[in-house]
Amino acid sequence: MTAVPEWMHPPRIEGWYADDLDHLPEAPRHTELIDGALVFMMSPQRVWHARLLTALELALEEQAPEGVEVEREITIRLDKRNRPEPDLLVTTVPRDLDRTFFTPDQVILVVEVVSPESAHRDRTVTLRKYAEAGIPVYWRVEDEDKAPVVHSYELDGPTRSYAPTGIHRHELRSAMPFPIVLDLDALMRSRRR
Repeated sequence: MTAVPEWMHPPRIEGWYADDLDHLPEAPRHTELIDGALVFMMSPQRVWHARLLTALELALEEQAPEGVEVEREITIRLDKRNRPEPDLLVTTVPRDLDRTFFTPDQVILVVEVVSPESAHRDRTVTLRKYAEAGIPVYWRVEDEDKAPVVHSYELDGPTRSYAPTGIHRHELRSAMPFPIVLDLDALMRSRRR
């Protein structure tokens, strides 16, 4: 058995804190903190996931109103022991190129594109955590025979839980967090003709 590198040992008996992620240069690029435990994204990313993520990012940026920014693979500091990294987030704070995380009050939409490695977390754990943190809108994008299907949720403020608002195939139309119309089928079409 190989020894665990020194940097992987928690700095305190309670485990890791959200701010510790900024001081782990040896950690893999996509490192999250869930309930005080480090979570590493080590499995290879599929082309489907990468292409869909890029297409969604571009489509959201095209439709975002003034003062709304779309960011890719940046963590959200939900609380002292949780700092997940969604695939995309939409924020109303001005772009800061040195930023390493956002807080829930700065995020209006989280998008998770489900991969085999993240499926359980995306469908249950982070879904609940984002709602409890008060993030208004959550989209979970599933691969259905290589076509994207978006499961959309909106926050029910008093219960701090998400209410499903739709399962979108072929097209997504939403007024939240801003007016959005997405041709889901077009997201995966090749741009080359």
